[in-house]
Amino acid sequence: MDDREIITLFFERSEQAIAELSVKYGAVYSTIAKNILNNPLDAEECVNDAYLGVWNTIPPNNPNPLLAYVCRIVRNLSIAKYHKNTALKRNSIYDAALDELEECLASERNVEEEISAKELSCLIDHFLDTLNQENRVLFVRRYWYSDSITDIAMRMKLSENNVYVRLSRIRGKLKLYLKKEGYEI
Repeated sequence: MDDREIITLFFERSEQAIAELSVKYGAVYSTIAKNILNNPLDAEECVNDAYLGVWNTIPPNNPNPLLAYVCRIVRNLSIAKYHKNTALKRNSIYDAALDELEECLASERNVEEEISAKELSCLIDHFLDTLNQENRVLFVRRYWYSDSITDIAMRMKLSENNVYVRLSRIRGKLKLYLKKEGYEI
């Protein structure tokens, strides 16, 4: 079933919409949640909460693309759950990915930076457009889907060292790009 048909089911308030969404993209959502949370039960809870969130927001929303829309919900719920679970401890898998990006982004947060978060998002999108497809996939798999270096290496048929080095170079390019665009680091 294609995305338009699934969205139509949501607009008709058919419970089949959730089942079709789960069949088509459930594995992707579970992977995102598991990569962030490193806990299958918490990941399953976040995915189920995401389905409820999608049910409550379609309609009125009519997302295009559906996959990205629901991935964002799953990711946001997983990050919130992650912060709740790790208020006093660190989760090495997700923290490692965030620590890698930390040097590219401003460390102090204030109201002005919160307002410019959308600008930063646009800058990162434009930066990703400058990368070749393979480097863009490496970046997105690591920093959006929170895939481990090992998983990325296997998926891309590269050595772990190659993935690590390329991500390091991409982060360096991102840092230079953001400085050039006037973003203070």
